[in-house]
Amino acid sequence: HSSTAAGVAGVIKMVMALRHGMLPPTLHVDTPSPHVDWSSGEIELLTEAQKWPASERVRRAGVSSFGVSGTNAHVILEEAPVEDPTPAEDTGEPNPPAVVPVLVSARSEAALRQQADRLRAHLTARPGLSLLDVGFSSVATRAQLERRAAVVASDRAGLLTGLESLAAGEPVDGVVEGSSVGGKAVFVFPGQGAQWVGMAVELWDSSSVFAESMAACGEALSSFVDWRLEDVLRSVEGAPSLERVDVVQPALWAVMVSLARLWRSYGVEPSAVVG
Repeated sequence: HSSTAAGVAGVIKMVMALRHGMLPPTLHVDTPSPHVDWSSGEIELLTEAQKWPASERVRRAGVSSFGVSGTNAHVILEEAPVEDPTPAEDTGEPNPPAVVPVLVSARSEAALRQQADRLRAHLTARPGLSLLDVGFSSVATRAQLERRAAVVASDRAGLLTGLESLAAGEPVDGVVEGSSVGGKAVFVFPGQGAQWVGMAVELWDSSSVFAESMAACGEALSSFVDWRLEDVLRSVEGAPSLERVDVVQPALWAVMVSLARLWRSYGVEPSAVVG
């Protein structure tokens, strides 16, 4: 399973179907589900490839992704417009060059110099590389490590000059160096819908810090509710269900507060707690 990238496979599949004008068959479906009335509408499974040529009607496709946690996403794809085959008029005036930042990073200052020199050699050996592509790749496809530098250039020659100066450790206009500042920790807790039967019971029984916090939350709630927090989470007979909104919301609050207390006991101090 491709984890968080799972939905991308469906998007790629439909982009290729639009490009080639062919709908691929649905894989691993031998018998349609008996829970669906396939005869009541026009929806059907594709058991074999079907041509999908371009026509006067714009082709569109929907791609759905359903996460095991309950997250649902739906993307609508539309075929690209037909490009105008007429070339743009040449005015004789050159387009102004774009100013592009190229990022370089490494674990140490010495490694940063080496990385800059390697990039300079790579670009020198490949004169056809686009400055915009190099800048984009340096941001989107490379890990950003602790020691960092940005080389800002408007053309290839300027970029090579900046990289050469960076590799030599010589200050020059258009090159900025620095070190990353450590990020802050923020605890983000989910809302209603994240609960389950037996939630927090194992931690309650195994962690004294968590148990003390849950007991304190239960005591704080006792003046406002007619049920016991521990009874609800342990599904004690007669206790209300977590399906009730007036029960699950306070219960989730208590679990979140206690989880934050538990993480703090391990030395993880958040800058903010959201939930």
